[in-house]
Amino acid sequence: MPIAKLTTDERKKLVEPLKNNEWELVDGRDAIKKKFKFNDFNEAFGFMTRIALQADKVDHHPEWFNVSVGAKRSQTNSSLRLNSILNLQVYNNVEITLATHECQGLSVRDVDLANFIDSIYKRQ
Repeated sequence: MPIAKLTTDERKKLVEPLKNNEWELVDGRDAIKKKFKFNDFNEAFGFMTRIALQADKVDHHPEWFNVSVGAKRSQTNSSLRLNSILNLQVYNNVEITLATHECQGLSVRDVDLANFIDSIYKRQ
């Protein structure tokens, strides 16, 4: 049986609570996304691993990215007191996008995985 896109009523019932929990609709696409922040890479990777195990179990895999670019001010010349911006790669963030490719949009699978993700993030 093919996977169905969420109906308007299902979106109100299932997606609206996710939006209240910081999930956002993706511009130009029928998908949801959320950013998560951790103390360090190990925490972020552990979080991703738990999601990967569940995703494999239910055969529904997220799109994710865990590298972000940050900025830090640094004094480059103390006598002239010049400042510059250094670009830093930060690995303690995870951004997750959920959509069901089979129906080219949001399905119950995305809602279920989003709820699972939120449940393990709260326990961290």
